Amino acid sequence: MQRPKAKVPMTRPEVGILREISPGIGAVLAPNAGPMTHWGTNCYLVGERELAIIDPGPAEPIHIANLLRAIGNRMVSHILITHAHADHSAAAMALSSKTGAPIVGFGRANAGRRSVMEQLARAGHLAGGEGLDKTFAPDHEVNEGDTLRTSEFAARVLHIPGHFAGHLGFQIEDNIFVGDHVMDWSTSIVSPPDGHLADFLASCKKLISLSPSFCLTGHGGPLTDPIARLEWLVAHRKRRESQILGTLSNAPVSIETIVSRVYPDVPSNVRPAAARNVLAHLIDLWERRIIRPLPEMRWDAKFRLR
Repeated sequence: MQRPKAKVPMTRPEVGILREISPGIGAVLAPNAGPMTHWGTNCYLVGERELAIIDPGPAEPIHIANLLRAIGNRMVSHILITHAHADHSAAAMALSSKTGAPIVGFGRANAGRRSVMEQLARAGHLAGGEGLDKTFAPDHEVNEGDTLRTSEFAARVLHIPGHFAGHLGFQIEDNIFVGDHVMDWSTSIVSPPDGHLADFLASCKKLISLSPSFCLTGHGGPLTDPIARLEWLVAHRKRRESQILGTLSNAPVSIETIVSRVYPDVPSNVRPAAARNVLAHLIDLWERRIIRPLPEMRWDAKFRLR
């Protein structure tokens, strides 16, 4: 498998048309553009004669038809899911029924959640769960260090939680398919209970340690300098933490107030995502015993310094 070189798209690709990223790596753009999905979901076809499909995308009939046209008469050996958000995984079942290929993922949609997140979610304290594919159930569950093989390549499985507890990456030589963990056009949302900030930062550092030449993203273009982007993301989260702490004092404030101070110019259609990121930071600060929620840790609490 060769690394992407000349054909990295710098402008929006055409929806539904198979485009070549590099020899042996193609992509079909799903018709689900939006504030959180940019141009839409990138659905990757890896291989030449025998394919693995990475993130088949949303369960839209026209999109599934486009994928099947791109596959043609080639065999599909695996359907690999980075994470169980519906814009990445919902088409998996239909594609599996058409191709006979097994669905491979970390587990069901809530698999891998930290116990504190699971407890808070069960108590109804966090809201969230946006875009969760609650019906997702892989045929085969995989985890860190597993290897998936076809007649053409081997894919190393990486567990990279943070954006999503059960988020996987797939490394093929020095390419890593990173789903929604890192993108070129936006920072990734970390929305509890499925997202966890400390996990996100740890996964960034793991990816940096692997020194990939390219990261192929779930939305937008491939990252041609992924180390710089990942290092920027870590620094950005540290700056955001400092900004949030700067809004706190002995007087309790709400998440809405923090968002208005930390994100004063954010458009209204992405303010909910900004609020989820703030909540992720607040949970991290609470776990580190830097702040105190009143009356308890929950979405609608107020927060103060200890």
